[in-house]
Amino acid sequence: MKNRLLLALTLSGALFSTHAYAQTSTWAIDPAHSSVNFEILHMGVSHVHGAFGNVKGTVTLNEKDITKSTVSATIDTTTVSTGDAQRDTHLKTDAFFNIAQYPAMAFQATSLRRTGGKLQLIGDLTIDGVTRSVTLDLDGPAPPQKNMQGKTISGFSASGTIKRSDLGFGAKFPPPLIGDEVKFTIDVEID
Repeated sequence: MKNRLLLALTLSGALFSTHAYAQTSTWAIDPAHSSVNFEILHMGVSHVHGAFGNVKGTVTLNEKDITKSTVSATIDTTTVSTGDAQRDTHLKTDAFFNIAQYPAMAFQATSLRRTGGKLQLIGDLTIDGVTRSVTLDLDGPAPPQKNMQGKTISGFSASGTIKRSDLGFGAKFPPPLIGDEVKFTIDVEID
């Protein structure tokens, strides 16, 4: 009897220790509360703004060392919206996003580093079958909290700039017709 009690206490202690000292947690990106917004210069005189919805993926947070965290995400290119139906239809053609062949962009983190007191997320971005490394300035993650349904949530924002020419994206439309640099912001809620 004494040995069984000792074994039970040992096992429960081991289970409690493993849970109490967990270093990572896995979160799903909530597509209903996440988006990608972009801005690009048109004809050298005005900025066109747009957005993508239906962002999905997984975030693995390392609570002990945030730089060991990872992100894997897809962005639904069929959701591109600039507020102009004709332009949106054109963006979905093979001149740009080619949604018939590539209905999603993908991002896979390769590293996370601290630079000047801030976090930078480096990863591979794939658009239209072309993959290039991008660096994003990261804000977050926000401290976890409970939503109205009692589910624990968190979130973060990332921003950066990519060059269309690096990806061969929209090559038929050179600058200054459409700017080469695309500024973007990613807002993600995770649960």
